[in-house]
Amino acid sequence: MPDYKEFFKNKKVTVVGLGLLGKRLGDIAFLAECGAKVLVTDLKTAEELAPSIQKLKKYKNITYVLGEHRYEDFDSCDFVLKGQGVALDSPYIKYAEGKGIPIEMDESLFAKLAPKVQIVGVTGTRGKTTTTILIYEILKASGMRVYLGGNIKGTAALPLLKEVKDWDVVVFELSSWQLQGFGEAKISPHISVFTNFMPDHMNYYKNDMESYFKDKSYIYKFQNENDMLVLGPSMPARLNSRSGGKKVKGPGKTITAKNVPKSWKVKLAGEHNLENIACAVEVARILKIKENVIKKVVEKFEAISGRLELVRNIRGVAIYNDTNSTTPDATLAALNSFHQKVILIMGGMNKELSAKKLDGVLPKKTKKVILIPGSGAEQVKNQKINLVKIKDLKEALSEAMKTAEKGDVVLFSPAFASFNMFKNEYDRGEQFMKIVKKLK
Repeated sequence: MPDYKEFFKNKKVTVVGLGLLGKRLGDIAFLAECGAKVLVTDLKTAEELAPSIQKLKKYKNITYVLGEHRYEDFDSCDFVLKGQGVALDSPYIKYAEGKGIPIEMDESLFAKLAPKVQIVGVTGTRGKTTTTILIYEILKASGMRVYLGGNIKGTAALPLLKEVKDWDVVVFELSSWQLQGFGEAKISPHISVFTNFMPDHMNYYKNDMESYFKDKSYIYKFQNENDMLVLGPSMPARLNSRSGGKKVKGPGKTITAKNVPKSWKVKLAGEHNLENIACAVEVARILKIKENVIKKVVEKFEAISGRLELVRNIRGVAIYNDTNSTTPDATLAALNSFHQKVILIMGGMNKELSAKKLDGVLPKKTKKVILIPGSGAEQVKNQKINLVKIKDLKEALSEAMKTAEKGDVVLFSPAFASFNMFKNEYDRGEQFMKIVKKLK
């Protein structure tokens, strides 16, 4: 394995994007610890980013350019470390590329610097986090040396270079944005999982599904003959339809996830979660994990925070937090996880996604729909549903509990993004949880 400290020592690195989730903090701190000269640039102001800056204050080799980007910071560095979500047509990235400066992203840079580590990569529009963490838990239970990273809150890829040894396994959740780095590096994970493909992030991809799929496809595009691709049950048809029936995978072997054995006592609700479990099980089998270990972990595994998570049962009313459902398709999957009609709290910012499919299902699947503000909520106009518009989450939960009777389900599954009222979907979920915990 290359000496990562020597690789980064005295390098001038421009990091695009600091953020507030904590993921970037780990990478930036790691670069500073390795002796790199780090310049962090973000369009957010110092005031907005104060919590993140505070956590990095001990590093004297980090400088900040905030509230703006400057071209001069992109032509005098050894490489640019691009954060996920940086615009596809960013003039600053194009400027750096024109100067011959390498553009890196953290997970793909880790993959290049840790060549003897086996990487399991998981992508898809929905189900990435559940599938990723379940794979990690199964491998850990088997006794493997395994690490978790990628698009998982609180994790960072580059610091794993301090931990991993040759032949360890690293399980990465990879968004379409993170996979841009794999595309630029022309590499793919050794074992890749593609759970499903649906419309999402159309505000970022400018309503171009082909651009979205192109980024997703890097999960398998550069695999070799020894690599493996695991597809969710809907994916073979999806891949063929996007390629005109032509071969679209790399030269490695492809496996379609099979049904979870009906005898297994699964705790996760919903058909979509059975598909997530099936993908994780196939990865475990590829890695030759014993079936009894797989079954034991699957049966113990509970919902990830913010993903159809049962929060409390109050007076016989079950309250679920599904804040990470940021698309109409995701909320549709959540609704279909329940046999009875639910009291649904939804709303937020539209990501240029149509809500027509969801709008048609709401009369059949809901007793009441409570809308929190946002451009997405304005799409919900079905006259056949019991619809109430409110000003915030606290009022939404109060309204829901006034309506709810013993045996009812209150489901917070927004269907839209969070940025009009919250920092992100995690902040939205945390605020929801705080309100629920205070309910009597």
